[in-house]
Amino acid sequence: MKVLRRFVYKGKDDVQMYECSLDRMKDKISTFSKFGDAGHGGITRYSLSPEAIMARNEFIKRMKAIGAEIEIDDVANIYATLPGTDPDAKRIVMASHCDSVKNGGNYDGILGVMSAMEVLETVHEKNIPHKHPLTAMIWTNEEGSLYPPAMMCSGIVCYDYLPEDIRCKFKYEDMMNSKSILDNTSTFGEALDKSGFKGDKKYRLSPDRYMYMFETHIEQGPILEDAGNDIGVVDCVLGMFNYRLKFYGQTTHAGTFPMPKRRDAFFAASQALCYLHEEIDKLGYSDLVYTTGEVVCHPCVHTCVPDFFDFSFDSRHEDPKVLEKVLAIVKSCEEKTWAGCTCKVEKAWNRDTVYWDKKLVSYVKTSAEECGIKHQYIHSGAGHDAQFAAYMLPTTMIFVQSKDGLSHCEPEYSSPEHCTEGATVMLNAVLKADND
Repeated sequence: MKVLRRFVYKGKDDVQMYECSLDRMKDKISTFSKFGDAGHGGITRYSLSPEAIMARNEFIKRMKAIGAEIEIDDVANIYATLPGTDPDAKRIVMASHCDSVKNGGNYDGILGVMSAMEVLETVHEKNIPHKHPLTAMIWTNEEGSLYPPAMMCSGIVCYDYLPEDIRCKFKYEDMMNSKSILDNTSTFGEALDKSGFKGDKKYRLSPDRYMYMFETHIEQGPILEDAGNDIGVVDCVLGMFNYRLKFYGQTTHAGTFPMPKRRDAFFAASQALCYLHEEIDKLGYSDLVYTTGEVVCHPCVHTCVPDFFDFSFDSRHEDPKVLEKVLAIVKSCEEKTWAGCTCKVEKAWNRDTVYWDKKLVSYVKTSAEECGIKHQYIHSGAGHDAQFAAYMLPTTMIFVQSKDGLSHCEPEYSSPEHCTEGATVMLNAVLKADND
């Protein structure tokens, strides 16, 4: 870590920069990695599970130790706030989540919580003057790993501000009835009631009480590392679409039916997938990504020719016109016959590109420059609670370099130095925002 000093930036008046604590960050990483330790270097910490409750209690304990006021809303989002000098000023919130995917890593989500904690701890330790109350926040159920969908509680809280095609997926009653993927009987609402973290709706994030939101997160990709940069100044979350391609054939016996007469839905799907790769790659967009991540095969018996095969298709890019070109190729699969099988293309969902507040982005970039930390502009290909908050409040994100670009897996790693730099950049950006 660089030692930050008082210095002149671009000929302006002296700029006081503050540095977060590497030792405190190391301690937080070590401590929170124990909550849900899967024994292989990572964690499984489902939302509102005993492991997540341990992480929440640790957050509350540490925040109370510096005099932060704790509030919990009706969907278990936690807010820890240090008062500012202006009792009437709106709050500046720094937020992320503490739940994980199954066999995930020690940084996704929780780094944003630890960074927010570190900002408040540094402000407290160094008695840094600030006008606005500063809030560290834990969002509930960002991953949706146990109770779908992802970003559940930011969807509930930001519901009235979301576009209609997104809003309809986050009705409070539907979310309370979301069933556990493990037993398909217990619900999120039941887990919420049992957790001890169901608070009051009046504490929800809202424009009446909050002015800005920041979120620090690991990059989850290799772009920063490949470029030799430590911090990503995030400018947007990429637009995307998700479709299902379904292929219909005929089940016959695997050993008795002649090959020329077969209508193998699995084989048909493989032909279509190769076609998609070939045609989409011809578009020539190096920053376009697409994925087939989930498949369904029927009857899924080794002695049967499949009569049905279904795969997901996820594509992401900043420019909606590029996504339109990709979608046209995807939809063209319906117009063809694949190994004697028909294809039906169905929309699952989509989202537009969400751009962060330009002023807050500039605060992040300027803070990285003034701290002497190598940085670059970067897009987020992954979704985050911040993208829903952005419909409600001016919002931005900060990325920290991910080793080898790995995330949502146990080898996920960001060095304590990079994590501390991310918190340091957020601290100084928040202090710039405090002057507004």
